[in-house]
Amino acid sequence: MSAEGERLHRAFLSRVAEPGDQMVGRWLREIGTGEVVRRLMGDGRRPPGVTDRRWAGLRARAARADPGRDLVVAGDAGTRFVCPGDTEWPVQLDDLGDARPIGLWVRGLPSLRMWALRSVAVVGARACTEYGAHMASALGAGLAERGWVVVSGGAYGVDGATHRGALCAGGATVAVLACGVDRPYPRGHTQLINRIAEQGLVIGELPPGDHPTPTRFILRNRVIAALTRGTVVVEAAYRSGALVTARAAQRLGRYAMGVPGPATSALSAGVHELLRGEATLVTDASEVAELVGDMGELAPDRRGPVLPRDLLDPAAARVLAALPARESVSSAEIASGAGTTRDDAVARLYELRSLGFVERHGDGWKLTRQAPISVGGDRERC
Repeated sequence: MSAEGERLHRAFLSRVAEPGDQMVGRWLREIGTGEVVRRLMGDGRRPPGVTDRRWAGLRARAARADPGRDLVVAGDAGTRFVCPGDTEWPVQLDDLGDARPIGLWVRGLPSLRMWALRSVAVVGARACTEYGAHMASALGAGLAERGWVVVSGGAYGVDGATHRGALCAGGATVAVLACGVDRPYPRGHTQLINRIAEQGLVIGELPPGDHPTPTRFILRNRVIAALTRGTVVVEAAYRSGALVTARAAQRLGRYAMGVPGPATSALSAGVHELLRGEATLVTDASEVAELVGDMGELAPDRRGPVLPRDLLDPAAARVLAALPARESVSSAEIASGAGTTRDDAVARLYELRSLGFVERHGDGWKLTRQAPISVGGDRERC
């Protein structure tokens, strides 16, 4: 069969079969696209393993399908239909096995295959908090600035914030829809999705004009997981489609990551449950890139501020710690507290005086007002 004949048949089947239908996927693998179409449109001979009711439903859909028209409508809207075997097909989608998309309707100029090679998904709650929106936007922008393609679902909440973050950074982003790519959903994101199509890519399994359903949203998530190197979840309750994406990523051998939130937040409960398993905790784009990126893409070391006391010689630090917070004490008492000789303590005290940590009061020594709180002072306050 010619490539165009295969494309026509797959466009036909995208109108007939639901996304992720593993039975149809098995038929395509076992008897081929052309034979499946012939049986649906011709003699009606059922493939093995399908009930009379289901076969009748598929045949009814097949009778109404017009793939030639779908391809023309798609072309007029600047959309192309990409099939397995095409040079633009992202081969990582083949990891889905019989649940692999029959084909993908792609709106936008870049090559889907090339963009998917270095991509990360960021997904999460639709009704996200201000914190969730901020983290999603920061991740989208940070990953885009590091040269990653940011993939999400185009929905309200975390998805939209992620796309906007990537777009504002002048980066690359892909929206994976659960409906026809010529029919932006949700309607409130029409402008955003159109902008994504201009600057990036909008893709989906469903033919032009097809509408979303709850089941299609869930099935769409497997494409997000398979297309990318890893999935980051920003805010998700226990029952969340974002968790479906992360778990699909884990099953496919991709990275699953979560951004922690308040322990009291129901919108972060699902993320925390994910993190109690095999997912990795991340807090910014550099940590995501370190996990999913190439060797050498390391996140910066995380540490608190360096205090002047941290730079002291250990022996001098022990003498400083032996001084109480407020009182003046003799060098003999300081030596006893530091576990050293009086002569060594005096030498260290003069060193500390030159650094501004202590001052002498007659025969005693005391911390200066500018000195950091000593360890001994912390103990006195407790």
